[in-house]
Amino acid sequence: MKITSGATIPSVPVKLVTADGVSDTTSDAVLGSGKVVFFGVPGAFTPTCDTSHLPGFVAGADRIKALGVSRIVCGTVNDHHVTKAWGERSEALGKVDFIADYNGDLAEAIGLAVTIPGLGKRFARFAIILEGGIVQDVFVQDSAGVTVSGAPAIILALEGQGTSVSA
Repeated sequence: MKITSGATIPSVPVKLVTADGVSDTTSDAVLGSGKVVFFGVPGAFTPTCDTSHLPGFVAGADRIKALGVSRIVCGTVNDHHVTKAWGERSEALGKVDFIADYNGDLAEAIGLAVTIPGLGKRFARFAIILEGGIVQDVFVQDSAGVTVSGAPAIILALEGQGTSVSA
């Protein structure tokens, strides 16, 4: 069942990839404090994820954080080596943290796993706004491209939440 507003983010073992390196942790430890934007992509280095979804959040990171978000996290069903290489090559580290959900366990736990022919189990394309580990809004991409789950849509949603903008 797809995670919905009001739900608590589950605790699933994951690898966290940040500018400081890679560590073993759980999804609730990464996503459970403060206001967090968590977006999922079908795969690191895949065309739309690499040229549109992640770059939008990298470019919009300062604006998103100015709207009260403490952390932006990208989830991908890839191992931490691939995820780290993608974060480095995309110059995202330091702006976006990554969850490497190698087996797709977190994708399954939040009901946003999809099977893509030739790639296997992956995250659906989505974005979630969380506050203190509680889901505030869920935006699942039902069509090709990046619209409702992209950074511009999430900025609009954050602005609509009445979040104050810091100077």
